[in-house]
This record gives sequence, C-alpha cells and structure tokens, in this order.
Amino acid sequence: MTLPATMKAVLLTGHGGLDKLDYRDTATPQPDKGEVLVRVGACGLNNTDINTRTAWYSKANAEVLGDGAESGFETTDDQDSSWGAGALSFPRIQGADVAGTIVAVGADVDPARIGERVLIDPWLLGHGDWQNPENSAYFGSECDGGFAEYTKVRSANAIRITSDLSDAELATFPCAYTTAENLVQRTAPRPGETVVITGASGGVGSAAIQLCRLRGCRVIAVASSNKADLLYDLGAATVIDRNTPDLEAAIREAAGGPVDIALDVVGATTFMPLINALRQGGRYSTSGCIAGQFAEFDLRQLVYKDLQLTGATICPPGTMQRVVGMIESGALKPLLAAVFPLEQLAQAQEAFIAKTHTGNIVVTP
Repeated sequence: MTLPATMKAVLLTGHGGLDKLDYRDTATPQPDKGEVLVRVGACGLNNTDINTRTAWYSKANAEVLGDGAESGFETTDDQDSSWGAGALSFPRIQGADVAGTIVAVGADVDPARIGERVLIDPWLLGHGDWQNPENSAYFGSECDGGFAEYTKVRSANAIRITSDLSDAELATFPCAYTTAENLVQRTAPRPGETVVITGASGGVGSAAIQLCRLRGCRVIAVASSNKADLLYDLGAATVIDRNTPDLEAAIREAAGGPVDIALDVVGATTFMPLINALRQGGRYSTSGCIAGQFAEFDLRQLVYKDLQLTGATICPPGTMQRVVGMIESGALKPLLAAVFPLEQLAQAQEAFIAKTHTGNIVVTP
C-alpha cells in the first residue's frame, strides 16, 4: 500500500494540563532496520499517560498527587519525570496499548509480516539486565507510541494475534493485563489462597481478578459498590465498598480471617488496612498508587508478621506472549468502557481520571 507522508496524531508538548495535548498533522514514521510499521486500529489509555503528562513521577514534587493531578507542575524536575526517573523529550506521542495491522517493514524483517494483526508489547526490554530502567524502555514514553494513525516498533514487540475481538476490545489488554500478570506473579498465588484486590474495577484490577481466578484463588474485590455486579461476573467472591470506614475489618469478615495476598493499585490510606489484614507470612504487591503516593507504615507489621512486600513495574520477558495466548484461548475477557475518537483524547483522559468507568477506555484514529 502507498503510505501517506503525514498522519494525524496527538502530541504531548510538555508537562502540564490537558492543554498540553495537541492534535495535529505530523510525519508518518518510517520503520528502521528490525522494525515494523503498524496502522493503529485502537489505542488504550493507562495511568502512565496521565502520570507522565503531569510529571507525577518526579520526586521533586512533594505534593500529595492522585491520578490526574492538576497542579504542582512548577515544582517538578524534568530530569526525573518519567516512570524510570529519567527525562523525556518533547513533543512525544504517547499511548502504549496498541492493536492494529502491520502495513510496512524495515530491513531484516520478513515482508510476509505485512497484513498481520498485532498487539504491541509495550515493554521494550534490552538484553542483559532487563530490570535496569536504563535498559528497559516503555512504548509511548521513551519513544513515540500509539495516539496516532500509524506507529512503529521493533518487530519482536509486534505480537501476532488471532482473535474475533475488535481492535477497540484488543486495545484494552496490553498495559493493564501485562501489569496485572506481573503484579500477580510477584506474589506467586497458589490454588485455594484468598487474595484482596483494590481498585478492582479499573483496568489492572479487573485483569487481576481474572488472572487470580485462573490460578484457583478466591478473590475479594475492593471497588465502588455500584460496580459490584460486573466484578462478580469476573469471578470475585466478595465485593467490598471502597468507602467502607473500617477496611481491615471488612476484609477479615469477608475472608473469615486474615488473607494470604493483597494486590494494591490505590495506595495512600488503603495501604495499612491491607497490611494489617494479611496473615503471618502474607504477601503484598503494588503496581500503582492512584489515590496518592504517600502512606504511613507501621514497620512492626512487616517485621513481626514476616511479610513479603514487592513492587511490580517492569514486566519480565514473555509476559505479553502469555497474555496473548490467554486472549486467543478465550480465558480473558476484554472490558471496554468507552471509545473516543483520537481528536478527543483530552476528553477521554478526563473520563479516565474520573474513575467512574469499569475496565479500559480507548481512542480510535
């Protein structure tokens, strides 16, 4: 096919509010050696998009910032404003969750790949120590991503998929489900164990429910009560209202005692109730803190209960391939909350920040 010289895209022009998102014409990328060019069918939103735009990651910002911060930009340090504590160059096309079709290939890539339907693995892991942030880039962060009509990525990160799901449905998977799979894996759940999951109606939380159920675990979900029915459909045994005054007591009552595992994407005031609700030798893992990045911590709980606490960010090699396999087998369900046209990315982010949705929001070119 003949590719256009220019394309529509949304460019992030700097740290700040929604006014930093600029929908305009820009040059269509050309695949370099080892890369493929993907026509974007849909691209999902995730917290990294918001956190990067607002410089939420910067340690220079001491404000208590929830997801979608609207202030504090002037106090941040641009040199540590990305997820890996590095600097970003602007303008940048964000968007990590791409479903689309390969339309061109660079040198050393089999031309037979043209026409393949793919999901992009957002983790651009380097050889050697892939857990080193300097060796592990993220699609749409350290390089341009999918909030555009076309995007390029190295061939190995364009994972072929065979599915009857729409591009919009497929775009709900990459970031949320790889993050959730890594989050779950960090605690090594065993069949019969009880897991409590906060932020359970969001992309990562709803994915974690499904992944824990596939491992034979009993799931207690913490979310808004008006989202309970859908979470029960995903496999939650109990849904606790996130505004419950005594969260620890509610978890213990639902579990019939302490729980084995806590998976947390909320942070802030939910942290200690989760820690307190864990059994001796329990495991806690977090992949985010959308309610705020600071939490008080009683170290006695860690020491005298022999707890295991882990963070979960950089996904191990092969995570996306596992997720694609589960999608193709039908083991995972897409949760498509809403679809916006690409030019309305700012409105889509407003809806994302409001957190009234269940699952994921995507944009389409």
